[in-house]
Amino acid sequence: MSRSQSLMDLKFDELPDPKRVWVGDPGSHEEGLGRLVLLTEERVREAAVQEIRTGRRVGLNWDMTRLEYVGLGRTPCEHKVVPLFGGIAFDDIYTFNPQQSSQWDGLRHWGMSSDSDSSAEQQRVWYGGTSKDEILDRSKDRIGIQHWAREGITGRGVLIDYVSWADKKGIEYSAFSEHTISLHDILEIARESSISFERGDILLVRSGATRDWETRMDVAAKKAYASSDSPKHAGVEASIDMLRWIWDTGIAVVAGDALSFEVYPQLGDIFLHDWFIAGWGMPIGEMFDLERLAEVCKELNRWSFFFTSMPLNMPGGVSSPSNAQAIF
Repeated sequence: MSRSQSLMDLKFDELPDPKRVWVGDPGSHEEGLGRLVLLTEERVREAAVQEIRTGRRVGLNWDMTRLEYVGLGRTPCEHKVVPLFGGIAFDDIYTFNPQQSSQWDGLRHWGMSSDSDSSAEQQRVWYGGTSKDEILDRSKDRIGIQHWAREGITGRGVLIDYVSWADKKGIEYSAFSEHTISLHDILEIARESSISFERGDILLVRSGATRDWETRMDVAAKKAYASSDSPKHAGVEASIDMLRWIWDTGIAVVAGDALSFEVYPQLGDIFLHDWFIAGWGMPIGEMFDLERLAEVCKELNRWSFFFTSMPLNMPGGVSSPSNAQAIF
């Protein structure tokens, strides 16, 4: 049994340091996979056999032009069509930041504070102990997105449709507020929908962000959100109980339609990005389009499916478009 397998098999409360579960030798493919080591060939095969029954497919990628007003100084998507050979053929040129649509936060995206007494930016450390200097050195590709691209992010997906559940319960909220989806909510939705969780699951949570952006926000509201120094959006609670449940359940990947999966700004001392990305090497998917997926799940009365995604094969890449779909 490898060290990664032995660590992954421990319960949360048994981990030597639950905030730093770093597997693999520095610079190795195993290190680059992080939590994806849970997506074994056996689990992927079992998921395909169990979940692909009809061949029905649902794309999970939000229209790349929908986030018209981008925050944090990020570059909006630009698409050009250019002629070749006098116009008998065409190419296109994309200029975009993956963070402005459906995308994966890779292991190079987010670091956590080191053990140093200083909390300055230079004291942050990335997964496996990777340093800021290593990430900025373009001759190095440690923990880059290319490791995920080798085999893809593939397995059993599960949808927690909080939006529909909240509607049924008469819970009114804005997806662009600090409305919190609690662990109790997730477990209650799972119970009512007869959802069981399996080790290696890819957990998707629908909070309503893409829906609200498209249907409930006018131009002024979108511009105000994009220019805000403290944008708010609903998401999953950040708590030790949530961390313990995700780890002990064996969730390999999390994703949602929110802009950061977890509620933001953080409401306590815990920020899930610190733990998931820098601590566990776990992908976080953001701004996935889960609207049609929710419709199909309701129609089929099935909340699990085969999930597949192929990130960009970019050595040293920080993030990637999701290129994801669900297959029933």
